[in-house]
Amino acid sequence: MFSQTAPATAPVSLPLTAGPFTGSRDSLAKYEIPAWYGEAKFGIWSHWGPQSGVEQGDWYARNMYIPTERQYKYHLATYGPQSKVGYKDLVPQFKGAEWDPEHLMDLYAKAGAKYFFSMGVHHDNFDMWNSKHQPRWNAVATGPKRDIVGEYAKAARKRGLKFGVSEHLSNSYDWLAVSHLSDPDGPYAGIPYDGTDPAFADLYHDLSPMPPDFAKHAPAMGRNAPDAWKMEYYLRVKDLVDQHEPDMLYTDGGIPFNEYGLSTVAEVYNISARKNGGKVEAVYFTKTPRDVAQGGVGALDRERGVAEGISPVPWQTDTCIGGWHYQKGGKYKTPKKVVDLLVDIVSKNGNLLLNFPLPNSGKLDPDEMATLEGITAWMAVNSEGIYATKPWTIYGEGPSTKVSVGNGGFNEGKKPDMGADDIRYTTKGPAMYAFIQGWPGAEIVLPALGTSSAQSPAKVQAVSLLGGPKKLKFRQEAGGLRVTMPEQKPGASDIGITLKIMTA
Repeated sequence: MFSQTAPATAPVSLPLTAGPFTGSRDSLAKYEIPAWYGEAKFGIWSHWGPQSGVEQGDWYARNMYIPTERQYKYHLATYGPQSKVGYKDLVPQFKGAEWDPEHLMDLYAKAGAKYFFSMGVHHDNFDMWNSKHQPRWNAVATGPKRDIVGEYAKAARKRGLKFGVSEHLSNSYDWLAVSHLSDPDGPYAGIPYDGTDPAFADLYHDLSPMPPDFAKHAPAMGRNAPDAWKMEYYLRVKDLVDQHEPDMLYTDGGIPFNEYGLSTVAEVYNISARKNGGKVEAVYFTKTPRDVAQGGVGALDRERGVAEGISPVPWQTDTCIGGWHYQKGGKYKTPKKVVDLLVDIVSKNGNLLLNFPLPNSGKLDPDEMATLEGITAWMAVNSEGIYATKPWTIYGEGPSTKVSVGNGGFNEGKKPDMGADDIRYTTKGPAMYAFIQGWPGAEIVLPALGTSSAQSPAKVQAVSLLGGPKKLKFRQEAGGLRVTMPEQKPGASDIGITLKIMTA
């Protein structure tokens, strides 16, 4: 693995807002996830930026410089050689001419989101706010010429949603190194890509402190960088946090760059404490389990992944209805697929953060609207069993619980489709909620609620159907709780239904 870096200097003194935390693991170990986050359960993300403006999918700013990638071939055919037309020339095409954050937030709040995330900065090194430390390549200076983060924050908070930002910046130095190469063969062989032009080092980075072959070997998600870049990373993200005071900060990966990353986490929490009378109400997300293994620090995020079982502390799945950046003609998850993920995640003490990738226009396309409307319809009937709930003794039962998919990220695609035999449980006070992921017919049996069940459930007093009859006939027998279903189905029952079970 390539890991060569520029020579390190002595530990640096980083500017940090005064508050309860310092940039050390011992200090951050005292952090506790705030109660609101464990109750919110569902958030929506706008993973949007100049790469979305090209409408050719994920990682365009990198893949356009890699001859074996689809986007390279698209770029060459559409715009010409990368030595003449590079990513810098595509950034101004990102306009968001129909972007209406107020309208979008109305849709997302109606769909049941309790928090919202804006892209802050992706690996492409372009800041989506009025950035003090990236003055040329930010959304106010070029492209939309609007403070995307600021307008999203205002719209979300107006509707009572918590507001978060994502930063993917720490990998940018390695990720964009390919822009400093050239075609290995063909008509443009040996002609340097535009990333080598020193006039654009503020976008593509100055690689001169690194070994001569750095660009050739730097891994996409590496964090091999000189200390000057680590300081820029810290100051950029600190500026984002200080300007917009997010309730959540998501880092794409583990905590980066030792004291630089740890101080970033401390900055988020200290700003929150200043804003909330000394109480820290913010959440930092890391994808690396060891960052949170000893407690404190923040919450664990699993990209496109779900937990195997119930976690004692809240966690998060971040995923997308399609790709992360908009892909023209892309395919999306159905509303049922999203809801199946949601109930499974919530039953295991997790939250779902769901990205809707916006195109260049900034307006959801018709297929995205169809998915959003399906989620909205289901949540309107069933969300009582989602918000402010806690896991039961077991997360669920049925065929899908018999399939092990691991406990990390990128495993959601391995999960089997869920149907009427798949059940997930949550609790809220004396109420239990049983999510049944399909219409069961005349009767449903919940084995875990039988009187001889290993879970030793409390005596059932009443059963109702959310969106349906307030009283259903039931029998709690040794082999399970038998519930007679009504003839008329509630709304969105093709996705799944929810029984509300009151216990003694």
